[in-house]
Amino acid sequence: MKRSTAAMARITQEDFERVEMRVGRIVTVDDFARARKPSYRLTIDFGPLGIKQSSAALRPYYSKEELLGRQVICVVNFPPKQIADFRSDVLTLGVMEHGGRIVLLQPDREAEVGGRIG
Repeated sequence: MKRSTAAMARITQEDFERVEMRVGRIVTVDDFARARKPSYRLTIDFGPLGIKQSSAALRPYYSKEELLGRQVICVVNFPPKQIADFRSDVLTLGVMEHGGRIVLLQPDREAEVGGRIG
């Protein structure tokens, strides 16, 4: 369901600051056949924060080769989510376009792995 801008709940600066968004680099990409939507299991390096995993429903939009080595932006302080037999540690962020297509968020140039978005 689409919400108009006027109907969106407002948050404070403090609310926003509690969301930890960090730059990571995808180091492995595996098919995730047990997911409901066509997905990959991503292993992402966040430098000093370590290696984390993410389930991402990106198979219709990205090949493994396009994802491997790519920098992405993820929320790293949500609780882990169990998806089938896989534990997703972080939420990989993307723009959801009309028709359901997803475009990943990434820095516009090479950024420090583990760097905080703010």
